[in-house]
Amino acid sequence: MGNEQIVVIVSAIAAAASFAAFALPFLNRNEKKQHYRDVISKKRKDLFNATKEGQSNLNADHANKAKESLAMFFKIQKMFGKFGEQLRDQMLQAGIRDPKAPMYFLLGRIILPIFLAGYGLLMLNKIENEFTGSQIFIMVIGLAAAGFFLPSILVKNHIQKRQQEINLNFPDALDMLLICVQGGIGLEQAVDRIAEEITEISETLAEELGILSAEMGLLNDRRTALMDFARRVGSGAAKSFATAMIQAEQYGTSVTAAMNIISEDLRDQRMQEAERKAASLPPKMTVPMIVFFLPGLFYVILGPLYLKFKYGG
Repeated sequence: MGNEQIVVIVSAIAAAASFAAFALPFLNRNEKKQHYRDVISKKRKDLFNATKEGQSNLNADHANKAKESLAMFFKIQKMFGKFGEQLRDQMLQAGIRDPKAPMYFLLGRIILPIFLAGYGLLMLNKIENEFTGSQIFIMVIGLAAAGFFLPSILVKNHIQKRQQEINLNFPDALDMLLICVQGGIGLEQAVDRIAEEITEISETLAEELGILSAEMGLLNDRRTALMDFARRVGSGAAKSFATAMIQAEQYGTSVTAAMNIISEDLRDQRMQEAERKAASLPPKMTVPMIVFFLPGLFYVILGPLYLKFKYGG
């Protein structure tokens, strides 16, 4: 293969990579918007069917759906009291909207410990004369405990990431929402428009605002839609927004003034969180610097001195 052919091949590969790097963001943007539209369309369809059947109360609608598809789950909920409702809220906060998700979660907490404990016991039994009976028992119990807590840890980690993303982008969305409301657009239409605009920035927040817009547009009770938004998101920003909107509607105060106050408060909270993370960085960097930086520094400084005393000169 000649040099000219190599240059042509490398140029073609570079051109293809450049085109892919240019086109992928646009494809990803279209995928996000399409996913957003699919989620909102499904939500609007469900709410329309519920309204058509005379089920205007959103909580009753969720309960009726769940009772039809998850009779076993509600039996467990009766046994554990409010645990079932809290588990359902956790699934929604994690972005898992499948009505069967709580049942899968409970099954995972039952099956996973048994599987890990059985697998660990099987592996340990193949290792002869390595561990005593008490050591094997402790290891098996540890594996079972890890399997029991693993689903909860994964769900909580996902909830935390979603809430951090929402809290980070909610002040900007609230500013745009405030501009739309001041321009004379209704709250429902403003929420729907802002939800579609921020799809590229935060898909999570866009979906939640889109669902809120669908509920506010198809339900007669705006208070219920806002309360459900706060319960579904679970972050402090969403709860503050929902509380302020409910109080503004209840007492007849200005919605724009409430949004302006919430936006400033959320920005202050975001700045305080950034300052807290910046202040916690030096202590976190102490151990890595001691472990990775100082040995190399000592080697560079003391190495020549050691060689000088050892070999002279």
